[in-house]
Amino acid sequence: MAPVRLGSTVLLLATMVALVSAGSDAPRGVAVGFVFDPKAKCDPPCEHGGVCIRNNTCFCSKGYEGETCQYANCYPKCKNGGVCLRPGKCRCPPGFGGRYCHKVTCDGGCWNGGECIAVNGVAKCICPSSWSGSKCQEATCPQGCRNGGICVAPGICSCSEGWLGGACHTAVCTQPCLNGGKCISPNKCRCRPPFSGPRCEERKKS
Repeated sequence: MAPVRLGSTVLLLATMVALVSAGSDAPRGVAVGFVFDPKAKCDPPCEHGGVCIRNNTCFCSKGYEGETCQYANCYPKCKNGGVCLRPGKCRCPPGFGGRYCHKVTCDGGCWNGGECIAVNGVAKCICPSSWSGSKCQEATCPQGCRNGGICVAPGICSCSEGWLGGACHTAVCTQPCLNGGKCISPNKCRCRPPFSGPRCEERKKS
């Protein structure tokens, strides 16, 4: 093709076929027409296989963009704050995965029926009403577990020695309190007058 003189610069009206620049944005085998200067210089140079077609003008390979083709382009774009490392490859932030960082992942998973979702860009477990904790690993007892008891399952307390009841609120006296006395803590009775003694077995003398 004959060169065309424009002032002191010789420009060649060229037709660059997509096959010449492997992976070009143009469809394969389709001619892309533009003005190409064989003496063109790009400073900084074109990156990732880009071609300098005019001074400081790059024609980028497929999957790259920017003035020097310095930016990788992921399509679909990386989601949830992911960064495109190279075409089709995202680097995902903690809590997200998948090719485009579109999947929410909770470290260690969510237990006991919990669901992993993104809340304000952060992956977390949403727990059923009977469970709590970062992984829904802690049972909840609405009634509370008293006197050192531990909630081991929804609504179920494991009581310390000497206590019973749904909330570990009932003291146990291995020897029953007598004469109307009441067990108020493990093996300790509160006696009614005129009785006294460990089991309220003694009547006070008048």
